[in-house]
Amino acid sequence: MNKAVLTQTQPDFVEVDCSPGQEGKRFVLVVDDSKVQRKILTAMLKRWGFQVAEAASGQEAMDFCENNHVDFVLSDWMMPGMNGLEFCEAFRKLDRQGYGYFILLTSKSEKGEIARGLEVGADDFLTKPVNADELRARITAGERILKMEGELQEKNRLVSATLNELTELYDMVDRDLMEAKKLQQSLIRERFKDFGAAQVSLTLRSSGHVGGDLVGFFRVDEHQIGIWGIDVSGHGITSALMTARLAGNLSGRSPEQNVALEADENGGFRLRNPADAADLLNTIVMNEMETEHYFTLLIANVDLRTGKVVMCQAGHPHPVIQRADGSCESVGTGGMPVGLIDAAYYTDFSVTLAPGDRIFIPSDGVMECPDPQESLLDDEGVRDFMAMNADRKGEKLLEAMITHLTEYSGQKDFPDDVSAVLLEFSGEDVHRPEPTG
Repeated sequence: MNKAVLTQTQPDFVEVDCSPGQEGKRFVLVVDDSKVQRKILTAMLKRWGFQVAEAASGQEAMDFCENNHVDFVLSDWMMPGMNGLEFCEAFRKLDRQGYGYFILLTSKSEKGEIARGLEVGADDFLTKPVNADELRARITAGERILKMEGELQEKNRLVSATLNELTELYDMVDRDLMEAKKLQQSLIRERFKDFGAAQVSLTLRSSGHVGGDLVGFFRVDEHQIGIWGIDVSGHGITSALMTARLAGNLSGRSPEQNVALEADENGGFRLRNPADAADLLNTIVMNEMETEHYFTLLIANVDLRTGKVVMCQAGHPHPVIQRADGSCESVGTGGMPVGLIDAAYYTDFSVTLAPGDRIFIPSDGVMECPDPQESLLDDEGVRDFMAMNADRKGEKLLEAMITHLTEYSGQKDFPDDVSAVLLEFSGEDVHRPEPTG
C-alpha cells in the first residue's frame, strides 16, 4: 500500500491510499491552485465513487505521480510555477504501467491554444466553471478508453506469454530436430567406399532439419554390390521417419531384412532382381505402413566382374551414364513410385560399364532445382554438369554438384532435399571370358 502526503503552501494536506484498483475504483488527481475549486471537484468525484487526491501546483502533482498510480488527472491550465500544459507534458514522459487520462481545465477557447494542449498530450478539455454533468460525461468517456486500454494490455500480456511458451516449444522442437538430423545423417554410415573394381560416393542434404531423401549401398559378396536412392514424398518429420524405416529394409548390416536380398540354397544370401525388390517394397508399404506417403526408388545390382548393372527405376529421376570419353546419356524406363497403388508393376533394365565409365543417380531435388526464373535444371542440365566436370572424381564431384546447384538457384537453402549416388567403375577386377577358336 502506497501512502502519499501532499503538502501545500497553506498548512493543510490530503493523505490518501492510492493503491491502483482498490475496490475496483478509479483514482483521480485534482490539480488546481484554488483550494475551493479542488474541494468542489473532489466532492463531485467522491460522490461518483472515485478515489481522489489533491495537489495545489504542477510540481506537487508531478511529485505525486512519480510515486503513485493515477487513472485520471483533472488539471487547471493557469497555475503559478509549472502550469497545466507543462505538467501535462512532463506527465506524458513518466514511465507508467498504464495509460493516464488527462483533462485540462481552462477558460481558454482559442483553437490554437486547444491545439497546443493536444500536442503535448491532453486527452480532453473542460471550460471553467466546471459543469457537473459535463464533467461526468467526460470522465465516462475517459473510462471507456481506460477500459479498452486495460483489455488491450491484458491481451498483449496473454499474447506475450503465449509467444514465450511457443518460443520455448520451438526451441525444444528445434533442438530435437537437430538431433533428428544427426540421426538421419548417421543412417549413411559411409559416404565413400572403394570396392576395388568400383568406387561408390554418396551425398545427402536435407532442405530442412530432416528430409525424405536417403541413399546407400551394400556388399553382397566380393563380386556383387547393391546401390540405391529413395525420395519419400513430402518433407519433414513424417518423411524422415519413413526413410528410417526404409533404411532398415535396404541395410547391408541386416541381410535377413534387406528386401534386395533373398536366401540361397547354401544358407547365405543372393541378390534379388531389382524389380522384384521394388515390388516387395510396394507390398510392404501398402499392407504394413499406415501412411499416405509414397516414394520414388532407383535400385541397382552391380556385378564387379563384368561391369553389368541391372536397375529398376520406380518413379525416380533418370540415372546419367557417363562414359570414359566424357559423353553422357540418360537411361531408364521411368516406372511408378512405390506405395502409390497396389497394382504397380516394375521392370528391370541394364547397362554395361567399361573401365572409366560411371553412373550418377540424382534425386528430383537435383533435377528440379529451380533458377530465379523458375526454370528447372532437368536432365539436360545434369548431363551438362557431368560433361563439364568429367575430370572430377568421387566426393569432389558431389561437392561440385552442391556448389553448382547453389549458383544455379541463387540460394543456399534448396526447396527440396538433394541426394545422389555416384558409382565409378575402374574395372581392375574385371574377369572377361577367354576368346575361343
